[in-house]
Amino acid sequence: MSTPDHSDFTPDVIVVGAGLAGLVTTHELAKAGKKVLVLDQENRKNLGGQAHWSLGGLLFVDSPEQRRMGIKDSVELATQDWNGSAAFDRFGDGTDGPGRGEDHWPQQWAKAYVRFAHETKRDYLHDLGLKSLPFVGWAERGDGRADGHGNSVPRFHLTWGTGPEVVRIFLEPVEAAEQRGLVRFAFRHRADELVTADGAVVGVRGTLLAPDDSERGVKSNRDEVGDFDLRADAVVVTSGGIGHNHELMRKHWPTERVGPAPRHMISGVPAHVDGRMLAITESAGATIVNRDRMWAYVEGIHNWDPVWPDHAIRILPGPSSMWFDANGDRLTGMSGVPGADSIGSMKQILATGHDYSWFILTQSIIEKEFALSGSEQNPDITGKDVKFLLQSRLAKGAPGPVEDFKQHGEDFVVADNLADLVAGMNTITRGPALDLDKVERQIVARDRELANEFGKDVQLMVMANARRSRTDKLIRVAKPHRILDPAHGPLVAVRLNILSRKSLGGLETNLDSQCLAADGSPIPGLYAAGEVAGFGGGGVHGYNALEGTFLGGCIFSGRAAGLALARR
Repeated sequence: MSTPDHSDFTPDVIVVGAGLAGLVTTHELAKAGKKVLVLDQENRKNLGGQAHWSLGGLLFVDSPEQRRMGIKDSVELATQDWNGSAAFDRFGDGTDGPGRGEDHWPQQWAKAYVRFAHETKRDYLHDLGLKSLPFVGWAERGDGRADGHGNSVPRFHLTWGTGPEVVRIFLEPVEAAEQRGLVRFAFRHRADELVTADGAVVGVRGTLLAPDDSERGVKSNRDEVGDFDLRADAVVVTSGGIGHNHELMRKHWPTERVGPAPRHMISGVPAHVDGRMLAITESAGATIVNRDRMWAYVEGIHNWDPVWPDHAIRILPGPSSMWFDANGDRLTGMSGVPGADSIGSMKQILATGHDYSWFILTQSIIEKEFALSGSEQNPDITGKDVKFLLQSRLAKGAPGPVEDFKQHGEDFVVADNLADLVAGMNTITRGPALDLDKVERQIVARDRELANEFGKDVQLMVMANARRSRTDKLIRVAKPHRILDPAHGPLVAVRLNILSRKSLGGLETNLDSQCLAADGSPIPGLYAAGEVAGFGGGGVHGYNALEGTFLGGCIFSGRAAGLALARR
C-alpha cells in the first residue's frame, strides 16, 4: 500500500493519539480555527481511549456538590493534601535549567491544577454538557497524617454517564469540526519517528497498519502494509501510558521504595497502551522524568468476561473488609484500611515476597461497599438510567455486576462458615496455605472491638469517621457489624492481585505543555499532554494520586496544549 494522499489537507498541528487528552487538545485547536490531523494506531471505535473505560471520577475543590453534602473544602486544604500526597523531593539546584530536578515542573503543574479544580474545571466541563451525581465520594482516605497522603474530605465527583460521557462532551464538537473540514482522523497510523528540522519538530513518520474492524478495546492486528510521512508546524503527543507494557513497568519498578515487582500482574488497560511514544519522543530530544513513579492498584480481580488480554477490574472498596496478606496476617495501620493508602498497602503486600492479598468480608459489606471500576461495570450510571440506578444501588442485594463477579470470578470464594471459607481460599492460593486458627484469631479480636461505640482498632475508627459523611452513611459504608455474625452472611473472600493502570511519570513539560530538552529549554514544535506527560509536567501527582485526577489531568494538560498552540 502506498503512502496515503493528504495533499488536500494541510494541518497546522498533528496530534498523536485519539484518547481524551488528544480530543481535548483538538477541541481547543478547532475552536481557534486551526486545522488538526489526529493519528491513532487503532480504529475509530477506540476514540477516547482509556477514558471510555473509566468510572468517570473527577476531583473538584469546594464544589456545589460538596457544599450541598455539608463538606467544607478549600484551595488551602486541597493544596495541603496534594503536596502531602505528592511528597515532591527531586528539586536539583532549584533552577529551571539543566540542574532543575525532576519535580521542578510537576510541582508547578500541581499548584496550577488545584487552582483549576477550584476555579475553572467544573464550569468548563458543565458548559460542555457534563453533569455529576449529587453524592461525593471519598477516595484515598489517607495515611493518618493531617499533612500526609490522602484526601481530608470527599472530593470524588462521579460523572453521570461515567467515562463515555466525559469522552462524548469533547468528541461531539471534534466530530463537528471534522464535518467542517478542520479536523481529520488518520486511523491505523502508528507513529515510529518524530521528524525534526533545524532543531524543531515538523512532522511524524510511521507505519500504516492493516485495517482492523475489531470492537473497542479488543487487541488489533499489527500487520504492516505501508508507511507515511506527514508534516505540520507542531506535533502534540497524547499517546497514553505504559499500563499494558508489563516489561517496561518492571524495568522501572521502584523496588527499593515499594518492594519487588509483581510476577503476576493483570492489566487494567487495553493492549494498545504500550508506551511506545515515550522512547520515540525522547529520541527527538524530549526529556523523560520520574520513570519509577506509577500507580498500580492492589485490589485487582481477573475479569470473568474479558475484552483485552489479562483484562482486570479494580474493586473500589469501602473501608470495612478485613485485609490479609498472603501469609494470613492482617494488614496494619491506615494502609490496612481498604481505599485509604494504595502505595502503603502495596508495600505491606509485596514485603511478604508474594504479589497478592485477601479481603474477608460479609454479604452485608459486599452489598453496600463493593463498586467496580470501569464504565461497563456500572451500566446504570453509564446509561444514565435513573430507575435502573435506584433498583441497582438501593435494592436488597449487591449490584448486578458485583454479583456476577461473586458468582463467576476466579478470585471469589463464598461460604457459610469460616472453616469452609479458608479451605476455599487455599484452593486458589498462589502461595502459602492459610491457617484457619490464625485467621480466626484476628477476626475474633476485631469483632470484640464492636462491643462499644469506641475502641482502638484503626479500621473501625475509620469506618466510624466515614459514616459521618452523608454519602458514605447513605450508600457507601455498611453499618459496623461482626464479620462472624451469621445474620450478615454468607462470608466472602476475594483474592486481590496487582493491577497495572497509570503512569505517574513521563515527558517533562512546562505549563504550556511544551516538551523540554535536557537544558530546560522548550523544543520548538513539540508538545505533550495526558498520561504520556505524567498528566502534566512529567509527574504532577508525585508519588501518590488523590484519585479523580487522571481524567482531569488529561483535560487540564490537553487544554493547556490546545490553548498554547491556538495562540501561535
